[in-house]
Amino acid sequence: MNRYPLWKYVIVLVALAIGLIYTLPNLFGESPAVQVSSAKSTVRLETSLISHVEELLKQNNIPTTGSYFEQNGPNATARFRFESTDVQLKAKDLIERELNKDSTATAPDYTVALNLVSASPAWLTALGAHPMHLGLDLRGGVHFLLQVDMQGALQARYDSMVADARSVLREAKVPVGTIERDGQSLRMDFASAENRDRAQSEMRRAMPDLEFIPAGDSGLTARLTETATIQVQTNALTQNITTLHNRINELGVAEPVIQQQGSDRIVVQLPGVQDVAKAKEILGRTATLELRMVEDSPAAVAALNSGTVPFGLERYTERGGAPLLLRRQVILTGENLQDAQPGRDSQTQQPTVNLTLDNKGSRIFRDITRNNINKRMAIVLFENGVGEVVTAPVIRSEIPNGQVQISGSMNAQEAADISLLLRAGSLAAPMSIIEERTIGPSLGADNIRQGFNATLYGFIAIAIFIMLYYHLIGLFSTIGLTFNVLLLLAVLSMLQATLTLPGIAAIALTLGMAIDANVLINERIREELRNGASPQQAIHQGFDRAWATIFDSNLTSLIVGVALLAFGSGPIRGFAVVHVIGILTSMFSSVVGVRALVNLWYGNRRRLQGISIGQVWKPQDKK
Repeated sequence: MNRYPLWKYVIVLVALAIGLIYTLPNLFGESPAVQVSSAKSTVRLETSLISHVEELLKQNNIPTTGSYFEQNGPNATARFRFESTDVQLKAKDLIERELNKDSTATAPDYTVALNLVSASPAWLTALGAHPMHLGLDLRGGVHFLLQVDMQGALQARYDSMVADARSVLREAKVPVGTIERDGQSLRMDFASAENRDRAQSEMRRAMPDLEFIPAGDSGLTARLTETATIQVQTNALTQNITTLHNRINELGVAEPVIQQQGSDRIVVQLPGVQDVAKAKEILGRTATLELRMVEDSPAAVAALNSGTVPFGLERYTERGGAPLLLRRQVILTGENLQDAQPGRDSQTQQPTVNLTLDNKGSRIFRDITRNNINKRMAIVLFENGVGEVVTAPVIRSEIPNGQVQISGSMNAQEAADISLLLRAGSLAAPMSIIEERTIGPSLGADNIRQGFNATLYGFIAIAIFIMLYYHLIGLFSTIGLTFNVLLLLAVLSMLQATLTLPGIAAIALTLGMAIDANVLINERIREELRNGASPQQAIHQGFDRAWATIFDSNLTSLIVGVALLAFGSGPIRGFAVVHVIGILTSMFSSVVGVRALVNLWYGNRRRLQGISIGQVWKPQDKK
């Protein structure tokens, strides 16, 4: 008798339910939506925005079919779904006017963009069932390949080390003639070999990332060690990727792809974006950080209240909207900032932002704080040429060691956001676009249709053949094949994988491999019947003895898939992900799922006379 224990049937049913639930969102398509995101790094999107916008739309008789709030690290996005594009356009104009009320502002606070979101029912979304993301070749959009100027990153590092070296030698009271950058090295001249040796000793202690080579009688050349050079380049690439993530959030792209390629390139894919000029503007934007003193004198405040700005001062706006007068002189820039991390004050436990300055910045900051106690210093961020005061703390005491603590009216999340902003406010190294491709939405729709049709027609052809050749067992195999596709799509949806054309090719390949396992099982059952086994024995031995062959053949394919996943990139990795998951789901559906159907149909028949598995050619039939 061929019977499964109850728990195995439960596993199959649970897998089937999961496959149906998590595959369904991919069948509903997309609905027009309006996406709201922060247009400034210092403007935080709160969950209360959802209810505010919903009330606004309700007052203007604009119905929504759903609203969503997503928090991705420091970036947040609100989306509102509508029935048609006409309603979508009306809602966009209304939301734009409400959130960006100051039409004269150079830069708006929020980006309100048209987008497409899944049209899945709310109950599916509540279960965490979301559709797969579509890649650039299926949805259309823009592809950029950016080259990071690593030599520029190293040059900037050497430029900053010129000031650091001067500061070290000044504090050590070692006289030096000239210190300048000479290509990818520092060149220093001294009056005597003794001074050179003293300088080398002091700098080796204070600047361990440098290696020193004597030049001539009293010269010294310093270069970054190989480890330090690699670290500078790695940091530049990482910071540029982080900065690009922050900038691309303004474009309203739901699933941007930003990843490293090689040692000095970055791939940026923006599905659904057709405005290439806007994308280039965002990618090439520069953000800079400056520290300036606040002018709080009574005369300056009176002038500000009267609407005039005295000579030598500039008017800026603080985060809360209050105007400030800042001196034109820039004390420090973001080039002097080495790190920024959130923390808490040891006495008050209030959230703080802890800055670490380089040697030059530490020296300047020490002098400024010593001479301006009880005065305010403003941290200004410039984006798109527009400056905004992030915070303006009061200087309480001299800060000599370059460890700066900023505290004020901020919560822990705001402190983390400001820290990230200060770390990744600007590009660490210049970048240039060396490759650009635009894929229209119509081409993406054609790719989806052709890929779907190819897979569907292949499935139908396989199903017709296997049902004609193996009869009822062939029908069970076809049901198992459908079960396999459901499981594969469900796993991809649960992983929120991005489906591309190579991924569709991998799905088609998975169908072929899955039916191959069923053919092995069916032929093994036929062989057992030819050898004189009873139908129940043939079913049992057919599945058991075919398992070793199925496992070996799928294992070799799995090894190849894992190798592609480990060493491939881009489309190759997309193919490999679907291929590997497809192998695992096909083994489960063929060996467990189909056997559950066969056992359910034939397992309880004590005197089974035959199996509907097509023509079984026995040796005597050949005589």
